[in-house]
Amino acid sequence: MDKPSIHPYIPIFIGVISVSLSAIFVKLANADSGVIAFYRMLFSVLIMMPWFLMYYRHELKELSKRDWLFSSIAGIFLAFHFILWFESLNYTSVASSTVLVTMQPIFAFIGTYLFFKEKITLKTVVAGIIAVLGSVLISWGDFQVSGSALYGDILALIACALVTGYLLFGQDVRQRLSLVTYTIVVYCISTITLFFYIIVREQSFGPYPAIEWFWFILLAIIPNLLGHNLFNWSLKWVSTNVISIAILFEPVGAAILAIFIFKEYLTVTQIIGGLIVIAGIMLFVVDIKKFFLKKA
Repeated sequence: MDKPSIHPYIPIFIGVISVSLSAIFVKLANADSGVIAFYRMLFSVLIMMPWFLMYYRHELKELSKRDWLFSSIAGIFLAFHFILWFESLNYTSVASSTVLVTMQPIFAFIGTYLFFKEKITLKTVVAGIIAVLGSVLISWGDFQVSGSALYGDILALIACALVTGYLLFGQDVRQRLSLVTYTIVVYCISTITLFFYIIVREQSFGPYPAIEWFWFILLAIIPNLLGHNLFNWSLKWVSTNVISIAILFEPVGAAILAIFIFKEYLTVTQIIGGLIVIAGIMLFVVDIKKFFLKKA
């Protein structure tokens, strides 16, 4: 394996900061949640489309009816994941929302167990219980603050379940398509779903002040395209476990940024509950039998 020009942990670190900015940009935007999600996905598609048309469009011929069906379901789930997650940020803190959304590996295990009958291990059960206890502590603390904060936590958890559904339906299709083609297909379907959602909800496509368009574009470029592409690039030299653990620090980065930008200071229950959730998920994703760095 070729030696990377820079240490993989550097782009991974930049990737974590990039995805951590997602909740910050959403909170800075003043548009409706569906509108923010729509423009995030639309600009992502527009930026990727030239590259797709030049090098990958032939792969569309390889999609079966089943692939289109699963991709459509994945795109719809992704659309409503963004709607509910963005909406949760109107009610609860950046820290609580991002921690609860990060519980995706636990939801993924439940999904793979129910639909694919994957084996249950003692470590998985313990990790799941730890993460759930942490989420309960966060929600209990937020409920002490206000009922609306608890409502935001519930929205974040549903958003987490939806993004898990998006991954589960997409994993089969992804095995036969390149990352670019799969992403374009799902993002297009997600964008179309959000377009009709805005029409049904009678929300406005614009006009918006220049600062709003600035946040929309940054959401597409930094968390969507830069953050996740840096993670994908790093996978050539590091194990999936490293990326999985790195992503767990998204709520940490988002919470720190929220302190400085929104003055959202953490409560004791948020700190303790967040650490418990991260510890549980880390136990879930870590495979101690494998090296962190792939051998050359």
